[in-house]
Amino acid sequence: QVELVESGGGLVQAQGSLRLSCAASRSIGSINVMEWYRQAPGKQRQLVASIFSSGYTTYAASVRGRFAISRDNAGNTVFLQMNSLKPEDTAVYYCSVVVTVRGRLWGQGTQVTVSS
Repeated sequence: QVELVESGGGLVQAQGSLRLSCAASRSIGSINVMEWYRQAPGKQRQLVASIFSSGYTTYAASVRGRFAISRDNAGNTVFLQMNSLKPEDTAVYYCSVVVTVRGRLWGQGTQVTVSS
């Protein structure tokens, strides 16, 4: 059963924008935090942005001021608005949630490619 469904990746030119979405199934449980990670070829997976159940958000220094994480009112869909994209933002982006008792769950990933 797929519990996290991501969408919105693609190919964009530098300085362009993309918006990623991640929808969690309604039966997933109580979500404590929703996050976006990314992994570029040959590199470790990196935390990009987090949004906690309180609404508090955090960002990696490399994306602060360019990316914005948000969620819908139901708290089951998380978004990542990515502006002023750079070639170094090219990576597979993963949605991840931390669910009470169950722990961390991962989405399947979506490719973001930024051309120069």
